[in-house]
Amino acid sequence: MINKKQLLLLFLWTAIAFILRFANLESKPLWTDEFSTLVFSLGNSFRGVPIDRAIDLSTLLQPLQLRPDADTADVLRNLLLESNHPPVYFMLAHWWMRLFGPTEDSLVWIGRALPALLGVISVPAIYFLGNFAFNSRLVGQCAAAMMAVSPYGIYLAQEARHYTLGILLVIASLFCLTLAVKKLQIRAPMPVWVLLLWVVINCLGIAVHYFFTLTLCAEAIALIAVIWHQFNEKLPISNSQQPNIWQFQIIWRLFAVAIGTLAGGLVWLPVFLSNKYGSELTNWIVSGDRTFIDWIGPIFQALAGWITVMSLLPVESPNLAVVVASAIGMAIFLIWALPLLRGALKTSLKTSDTRLGTVIFGGFVLGAIFLFFSFAYILGIDLTRGARYNFVYFPGAILLLGATLAVIFNTPTVKSKWFNLPAVEMAGKKAVLLILAMGFFSSVTVNSNLGYRKYYKPDILIPIIREVSKVPVLIATTQKTHVEIGELMGIGWEWERSSATDFVADVTDVTDVRKKEEVKTFDSPLFLLANQRRDAPEIAAGTLYKTLSQLERPLDLWLVNFRAPVNLAAQKCQLESRDLPAVDGYEYQVYHCSKS
Repeated sequence: MINKKQLLLLFLWTAIAFILRFANLESKPLWTDEFSTLVFSLGNSFRGVPIDRAIDLSTLLQPLQLRPDADTADVLRNLLLESNHPPVYFMLAHWWMRLFGPTEDSLVWIGRALPALLGVISVPAIYFLGNFAFNSRLVGQCAAAMMAVSPYGIYLAQEARHYTLGILLVIASLFCLTLAVKKLQIRAPMPVWVLLLWVVINCLGIAVHYFFTLTLCAEAIALIAVIWHQFNEKLPISNSQQPNIWQFQIIWRLFAVAIGTLAGGLVWLPVFLSNKYGSELTNWIVSGDRTFIDWIGPIFQALAGWITVMSLLPVESPNLAVVVASAIGMAIFLIWALPLLRGALKTSLKTSDTRLGTVIFGGFVLGAIFLFFSFAYILGIDLTRGARYNFVYFPGAILLLGATLAVIFNTPTVKSKWFNLPAVEMAGKKAVLLILAMGFFSSVTVNSNLGYRKYYKPDILIPIIREVSKVPVLIATTQKTHVEIGELMGIGWEWERSSATDFVADVTDVTDVRKKEEVKTFDSPLFLLANQRRDAPEIAAGTLYKTLSQLERPLDLWLVNFRAPVNLAAQKCQLESRDLPAVDGYEYQVYHCSKS
């Protein structure tokens, strides 16, 4: 039973997690995946957005409107037809949307609040798992504290995506794995209710994200590691001799979990294979012809992801001095902290009370890393390109950190030494506080959008458009899937959020609400989604020419991520002569189109 002191401490970590995850929740621009979540969760479809013709801002953003008559059947139908994700999170998010009824002003906050809340819940969840796995409240508290301030955890929790629900299910599945290993240790079969619970959790995990199968494979590797250690007498086992139970009931019940999980997972196989958008939406993680960078990229991408579990200063700041200072600060911290963590991990492996938990989660994390690199180097699918996919083993990494921090905390004086550098000594408790403090400041970096910054930056592009273009604007892009629609939605949403009314009101005194709306409509650009076919890329250019011929001049044409060759001389459109700033996520060209 958790006592009052432990409960208060856990409440403190949970409160910190809440503050860090909900701070600046709607300040960062939405990106394409988040638009997918919002559209499908509202029960809407991207197919309603017209392609191959100019549309206004309200038409582009129509799928982000709440429809009172939308239900979960709409969510399922649209998601399965247009995306490659399973539906559980989107159904949950739909009920969340219906509960709060988002408006234009509150949509981003409500959409991101659900994963943020699930991220907060992961803090007490990891505490109870750490306490159970290591038989140590201190390990549980250290894991909870690390989960609360992990910059990687903040990054996932502040996106309107399904990863924090996946993390909770990974924690739940790891609980069942730990219970199975403990039963294995005393040569006793798992209760039937645990078997059923484990199967349900695993099936839900797959129905939240298909990559949850990597979690299950990593658990299998961890289980094999535990059995190997037991047979080599590196882990204590019961002295009771029950060969029948050992050979049949235990093994067969584990086998039953595997069969049940496989059956639940195979339900989604026809859906996954029949989805025509699957390859288009995942091409970015598939490697083609391997270059030297492609061979070494996964290693450095993986290292960057691991570091951000506990440390990420503003290395993505636009200020070069801040970037340099942050990089130096992180390097000094890692040079100091890594030897401490490595030594504490070795101690945890040698200590009888913590050895079992360390083997379980160490095997789990190493198994997941092995799978990631196998995908990258054998199958040519580089999952390390998306740091968010590390959610499949993130809780295991946090539990290992919790175990090592507990060892450091219980050590009166710790010494950190790297090669021939001078050793640094300090009290163990102080060292733990410093590591947690780094996590806290790193989390502030993330929720201030100075770390794990959004790849798409429409908030930078919009001021450039307004500065350059003093005539009506057409923003055009090529379209294959809803990803490109989301890219344009990002521009449209940011245009609306930055308020065209305020932009014009600096020059003219517009006070009447109706007139403001008229000014806003006049100031808004038009948008074009030119459908692009792989076998006929010239069709997109033809659509652009036709659309330009139908619009009044003068006109500024902004080609944004337009992946088809164009020749606009016949359209009397001249390329902008100035060198304009580059914008992450949006490759653009500006043409000034004059009257015929």
